[in-house]
Amino acid sequence: MAGDSGRGKFMDDLAGMAGGAFSVLAGLRNEVEAMAKSQAEAVVRRLDLVKREELDAAMEVARRAREQAEALEARVAALEARLAAHGAGGGSSSES
Repeated sequence: MAGDSGRGKFMDDLAGMAGGAFSVLAGLRNEVEAMAKSQAEAVVRRLDLVKREELDAAMEVARRAREQAEALEARVAALEARLAAHGAGGGSSSES
């Protein structure tokens, strides 16, 4: 029984050491995560990246500008067609 008592104490000590090691590893993991997050935020600030909301707003402005340009292009094409039709009709009547 004396041997069993020694083995039990050894296992308790081993379990305590393993628990302490896991605790240290969990602390290190949290510290590494915090450092990585801090570094990532510093890189983002250094690169001066835009926020998603700002990008979405700029994309909306670009979409509206494209729509306006397409509408103007259609109006110019219609006016050119009217001028061409008017010029062709006026030219034949002046020659007669």
